[in-house]
Amino acid sequence: MIIKKILMVFLFAAFTPVIVAQELNSGDTSWILTSTALVLFMTLPGLALFYGGLVRSKNVLSVLMQCFAIACLISVCWVVYGYSLAFKGEGLYIGDLSALFLNGVERDSMSGSIPESLFIMFQMTFAIITPALVVGAFAERVKFGAICIFSVLWFTFVYLPACHMVWGGGFLGNAGVIDFAGGLVVHTTCGVGALVAAIMLGNRKGFPGNPMPPHNRTMVMIGASMLWVGWFGFNAGSAVAADSSASMAMLVTHISAAVGALTWMTIEWVKQGKATMIGIATGMVAGLATITPAAGSVGPAGALLIGVMAGYICFYATQVIKGYFYIDDSLDVFPVHGVGGMLGIIMISFLGSPDGFLGTGAAGIAEGGTLVQLKAQLIGITVIAAWTGLATYLIIKAISVFTDIRVSEDVEAEGVDINEHNEQGYSF
Repeated sequence: MIIKKILMVFLFAAFTPVIVAQELNSGDTSWILTSTALVLFMTLPGLALFYGGLVRSKNVLSVLMQCFAIACLISVCWVVYGYSLAFKGEGLYIGDLSALFLNGVERDSMSGSIPESLFIMFQMTFAIITPALVVGAFAERVKFGAICIFSVLWFTFVYLPACHMVWGGGFLGNAGVIDFAGGLVVHTTCGVGALVAAIMLGNRKGFPGNPMPPHNRTMVMIGASMLWVGWFGFNAGSAVAADSSASMAMLVTHISAAVGALTWMTIEWVKQGKATMIGIATGMVAGLATITPAAGSVGPAGALLIGVMAGYICFYATQVIKGYFYIDDSLDVFPVHGVGGMLGIIMISFLGSPDGFLGTGAAGIAEGGTLVQLKAQLIGITVIAAWTGLATYLIIKAISVFTDIRVSEDVEAEGVDINEHNEQGYSF
């Protein structure tokens, strides 16, 4: 009897490491480690260079500084309370504070087949880039301190509820809304927030009469290329596994980006007689933003259509926002990210079924079919857009009670760089 017990203890001890090792998938872990670095690469340096090149030379450093500072601020906020509110608890609209300061997250804690610490870091990079994208709406005219306050509040009251509702067990996810990598959580929130902020803060001095061309198109191209490469981590990493879903997501992401770029370039070429670097780069970003929510659902044929629609619809959205409504969304955040993200959310319903139109390689929409899924998707857009708009309005109103958000006209004329940071992007 004693010998039998000793043998059982020995066998348990011998095979327990094997059982534990099987819980962690080294392939999945390696891919998400890579994806995490790629998504952070999108913000620093990708988005920073892309946005920096699009503004005038007297304001380039301010944009780079804003992207860098937001990355630092949101990283800290995510660790202190953000992850907990986004992914813990069973609330319909927001999580709880059970993981405040990452309480309970141990070295061996798991999230599916990867370490929970890695999942936390991966999701942190999404939280970083979303408020950084909003900066493009009011570039060249806002105080640095006000942007820091706005970004933290916006992250807290807009991004975290949206993330929880869609990805953290909230009511939109439970209602069947599909958002593979952030059409609602990232692009709709940043787009609608950008539009509200641009309207409330007003246009740059001289807009729309005075030309305000990008100061460094080379920088724009480099930043856009970094966004393109980093987006593979954004979309394919959202499978949270090294599997066929990740590989298809990577393929359709590349297809949509390429077709979006070509579509935008072609429209410019036909309308203006010239193809521009800014145009092809912006079309690429539109293609990426639009495929983001659908990357886990559509196949290559669907990605071709999404790319064409992204380039065409987002191009004319920029014309309408600036040319018809005269809203100075400085770097076209709403027409590219907001419109693109919502378009992708809608197109899942039509392209996400293997039996549907252009459905080759597709998977994942509701059993009820297109109309059932479309209803869920429209509910998701309505809820996220409405909450984002209201919360952004209240945040800006609250900040304006305590401090001026915009720089003075003299500072705007001289440049934000030298006045807000006592530095310049270029010294000649």
